[in-house]
Amino acid sequence: MSSSPFFIPQSDPPLPPWETLPTMYDLRSDNPEESGLPDDFYFLQPLLLYLTFQPTIWNPELVYSAADLNLYYDLQHPLWYKRPDWFGVVGVSKLYKGEDLRLSYVTWQEPANPFVVVELLSPGTEAEDLGMKKNAADKPPSKWEVYERILRIPYYIVFSRYTDELQAFQLVGGHYEPMNLIEGRLPMPELGLSLGLWQGSFQDIRKLWLRWFTLAGKLIPLPTEEVATAKQEAATAKQEAAQARQKAEQLTERLRQLGVNPDELD
Repeated sequence: MSSSPFFIPQSDPPLPPWETLPTMYDLRSDNPEESGLPDDFYFLQPLLLYLTFQPTIWNPELVYSAADLNLYYDLQHPLWYKRPDWFGVVGVSKLYKGEDLRLSYVTWQEPANPFVVVELLSPGTEAEDLGMKKNAADKPPSKWEVYERILRIPYYIVFSRYTDELQAFQLVGGHYEPMNLIEGRLPMPELGLSLGLWQGSFQDIRKLWLRWFTLAGKLIPLPTEEVATAKQEAATAKQEAAQARQKAEQLTERLRQLGVNPDELD
């Protein structure tokens, strides 16, 4: 084969693009101007909390929860806000003034402050979420300070999907005190609920999730789980009816074999 001035010998073929281009692990997933790592988990985990936040001792029409919604907390600084990963409120209608979907949660325009807040821990937010960071006096206070000192939110929960660590704090005497898990859950009797970790499948993804339970430890069902349960109960009832019918037919046949007419029996 004759050599060409345009032919360059090549010992190794070039790597395919998908092996040389940056992956999701190489590229930023956060907003440089706002800390946190908004990935799939930060959508799915709050959604699971939203769907199962059903306080058993409150009218469902007066239960509200939201994820990644601006929470305005200081009338003296009306532009300051925090953006909890998820928060729940009781005593508040689902619609703002019963009329409109909320654009944000403005505490001085609402009848109640959030009752429970959940923050999903990430390396960029750990210091603020756990109260280890104090902002300057002329800057907005940290989340911890807002939840504890300004809004006085009774329950503050922090969960890390990287370590599966659940940390919980309850407002006691104006300060957050660590909560102990009872049978693996955090009881909140004012809601008739408890919060705990659940190993299961949500949206076809099996992992450890943070999820609401009853105080007794029974899972608050998802809408899809309620449908599945209803179908299973219907199938069980149908099977039991078929078994009862079969037994009745067997008994009728046995009576006929004994010379007894079942139609003449009371």
